[in-house]
This record gives sequence, C-alpha cells and structure tokens, in this order.
Amino acid sequence: MNEILIIDDDKQLCALIKRSVLQEGIEADCCYSGKSGLLQLKEKEYQLVILDVMMPGFDGFETLAQIRKESSLPILMFTSKNDSASKVRGLRAGADDYLTKPFDMDELIARIVSLIRRYTRFNQKDGQIRTFDFDGLSIDFDSHSIHSVTGDYELPPKEFDLLLFLAKNQGKILTKQQIYESVWGEEYVYDDSNIMAVISRLRKKMEENPGSPRYIQTVKGVGYRFNKEV
Repeated sequence: MNEILIIDDDKQLCALIKRSVLQEGIEADCCYSGKSGLLQLKEKEYQLVILDVMMPGFDGFETLAQIRKESSLPILMFTSKNDSASKVRGLRAGADDYLTKPFDMDELIARIVSLIRRYTRFNQKDGQIRTFDFDGLSIDFDSHSIHSVTGDYELPPKEFDLLLFLAKNQGKILTKQQIYESVWGEEYVYDDSNIMAVISRLRKKMEENPGSPRYIQTVKGVGYRFNKEV
C-alpha cells in the first residue's frame, strides 16, 4: 500500500485528508511541524509528502529545502489563496505541484494519485538499464537520474518527466501547452510559472553555463526544444 506524509499544523485538515486518502487505498501519517516531519521521513519510506507553506517556526520553505537535500520524493505544497509568490518560490525550490487553500478534496486526491503513479513508474526496476545518452549528458530511466558535466543528480518526478518528454522529442519545438498537458496531465491555463521553474532547476543541474543552455533551448514566443545537435 502507498503511504504519504502530511506536514501541516492544521490537525483537523490532516485528519480529513487521512480519512479521504484511505478510501483510495493510501495510508497517511501526520506531523504538525516541519521539524517533526523531517524526523518522520527518516523513520519510514513514503511515496509523497504534502507540505503546508504557512507553519509556525520551521515553515514550509525551510522544510522543503531540507527534504530536497536528502530525497527526490514528490512534494505537493499547500499555498494561500492569491499568493502567487509562494507558488513560484515553492516550485523553484523543488516542489512538484501546489494546491491553493481552500481546495476541493477530489482535486487533491487526483493530484496525489497522479504524483504517486509517476513516481512509482519511474522507480520500478525491470532488470533493464535504459538510458538516453547525449554529448555530455546521460539520462537514466531506472535510477531517475542524470549524469552531466556538473555532476550526478537524482531528479524529482516533475523534473524527470519534463526532461524525458523533451529528450524523446529531440529537435522538435514543443509549445508550452504541449509540455504542460503532457507532463502535468492537466489542461493548460496559460500559467508558465510551473514550466519555467522546472526548466530553471534542470538547467542548473545539467548545464555548464545555465545562462547559455546547451540542451534545453528556449524558442522565444513558442516554447522549448531539446537541442538536436547534442
């Protein structure tokens, strides 16, 4: 059975989410502070973390930064209504998705299931080594990682999904709508912050000079393309 960890100081909400995901065959543990959540992550293996931005003391951003030092687990962040700055900050710091409070429980469940499915798919071992090899860059399907001139990195789900989608379409110009609907699996609503944040994080890991990218090229006014020359 899949298990998730909820880190939120709202105890009633945590209990509600726990009951709701159990109906989908997903178990949940709850922690009510960032520090207790980090300790719990060391005790058990989870497939997803739900993390609230607004917590007293050790807030969601600090907790996110600590998790990302150790793990590529999918992280869904809760943000406040109309707080676009927190959404962008969370995505840039390594969150895979966000949901604004108050939210519809069915939508939360759908996002949880989608993130877990993507994560488990790319972490299943099938006995075959599957890689994409380019000039100076190797993408390993099974270990969910890349090797580049800047080092070795295990990628969080959204980063890996987006990179793989671009690499599979090497040389093809892909619109932001195509990228978003393929990687996020949702209708595109002309919000580029998700895509831009993930590509920015990828470039920092892949590129010798992120300001002049070699692999993921920006096609101004259209979208992105994985360089056909590498």
